[in-house]
Amino acid sequence: MLPLDLLVHGGDVLTVDASGTVVPDGAVAVRAGEIVEVGPAARLRAAYTATEEIDARGCLVLPGLINTHTHLAMTLLRGSADDLTLQGFLERVIPREAELLSPETVAAGIRAAIAESIRGGVTAALDMYWFHEAAEEVARAAGWRLLTGPTFMDVPEPPDGRPYADRLGWADAHLAARTPAPGTRPVVFAHSAYTLAPEQLTAIASLARAHGALLHLHAAENSTEVATVTELHGMRPVELLDSLGVLGPDTLLAHAVDLTDAEITALARTGTAVAHCPVSNLKLGCGIARVPDLTAAGVTVGLGTDGAVSSNTLDLLGAVRMAALVHKAGGDPTAVGAEQAVRMATIESARALGLGEQLGSLEPGKRADLVVVGLDRPHLAPPHDPYSTLAYAAGAADVRDTVVDGRVLMREWTLRTVDERQAVRGLRDAVGAPLPRPRTTPENLTGKNVST
Repeated sequence: MLPLDLLVHGGDVLTVDASGTVVPDGAVAVRAGEIVEVGPAARLRAAYTATEEIDARGCLVLPGLINTHTHLAMTLLRGSADDLTLQGFLERVIPREAELLSPETVAAGIRAAIAESIRGGVTAALDMYWFHEAAEEVARAAGWRLLTGPTFMDVPEPPDGRPYADRLGWADAHLAARTPAPGTRPVVFAHSAYTLAPEQLTAIASLARAHGALLHLHAAENSTEVATVTELHGMRPVELLDSLGVLGPDTLLAHAVDLTDAEITALARTGTAVAHCPVSNLKLGCGIARVPDLTAAGVTVGLGTDGAVSSNTLDLLGAVRMAALVHKAGGDPTAVGAEQAVRMATIESARALGLGEQLGSLEPGKRADLVVVGLDRPHLAPPHDPYSTLAYAAGAADVRDTVVDGRVLMREWTLRTVDERQAVRGLRDAVGAPLPRPRTTPENLTGKNVST
């Protein structure tokens, strides 16, 4: 028998490969962080012996979810900017970030975000935020897949205190000094066309391309942003980016809600991908992205949560459900189906990051990022169709096991690499929030008159 590090067996395996293969009573064999084989459990159990096994009988086994747009350490500000427009949200959040953010507070915020993400079956995320070096360190310690890098946003008082004039050189040195781990790639973040001038955008894009990096930026999030950029530069955001040569197969736009037909054509022509964030878009009143039109044109569309201030949660399964539902509002129940929504959070998200050959499906040679979803709860029974179960019924709390690079980060709902209580305590300490008071119940109201 051949040795393995991990064998996950007995569940129905959703490979999310090109054919949508589902292996009933299947298994996934893992060695050195890589998937070795996927097939029937009986055959793989007879062929291999594993250091660790996960019995997934009665469960679904699927690729880890990939969050293609988020600001993870915004967990620090969750609930502090609700029921606002995008512009009102930014006016409240940006000054608070300048006051609050430091390497230490970002580390606290991302530690809690990683714990939340692991619990929800998210195995990788593209994270645009300040002090990314602190985020990298925390993610590395947790064994979690984080794609991050230098962020550019030309504001008067950036939280890291580094003026824009110094950022290109700093970012160039940072990118040159790092060798991407398997399943990752270099990333450069340009905030938007309303916080960066055209010449800055072209310089940042050139920097990213010089290092083979993914370029990620916000674009066309709502109509007010489009009007602002048009007033500043005489073109809509996507028109401007296209004219500057910023669009391309290594560019990923967040949101892309307010698009014209011509802009969708430009995205398809240039191979530019989109990170769809339906929960955040609805909560901020931005509208509904034209996902059916984008995918029909051949644009790769991944899925994201945005930050925990604009969406209040990092639950990517919740975003899967919203993506599968919100596009039906136009009257077409087939606009985004259950399987498509799940694929958006897995293989399409991987492709949006330029990592479709390494992540996003359970196939030999890919990195061993996978999750096990338990099905023994009333709201998940009976599981007639696994994609429908995931898209319309399952939630983050149904994820039982989470594996990244073959390492089990959560088993039987217990986190292994992040101290959850310490993470929550650290988050509260970072923002100066008091711990919640114990619940008042008849049992802890000794000596008081309690009516029942």
